[in-house]
Amino acid sequence: MTRNTYTDIDLPEARKIIRDDPGSVLVDVRETWEFEEFNEGGVNIPLAEIREKRSILAQYQKIIVICTNGVRSKVAAMDYCRVADWKDKSIFHVKGGIIESE
Repeated sequence: MTRNTYTDIDLPEARKIIRDDPGSVLVDVRETWEFEEFNEGGVNIPLAEIREKRSILAQYQKIIVICTNGVRSKVAAMDYCRVADWKDKSIFHVKGGIIESE
């Protein structure tokens, strides 16, 4: 079985994809309080809930995962790459997370 792989991108690149592609979604996997404090937009699905809330993302072709420093989002990106039905989706990981950009 060939497994999907994710692509590392930076925050400006993520913003461009979100802006230019209506089939894309930004998924912030930080805790809700972190998301409420500061975010780049998109949907907030805390890392612990990514499996049960997967259906929220099914409609999107490009899934961009972000967190504070890139650690949790990398875990989520790897998990999304394992979804058998998502082999045709493009999974992106914002390397370095939100803090890398500020």
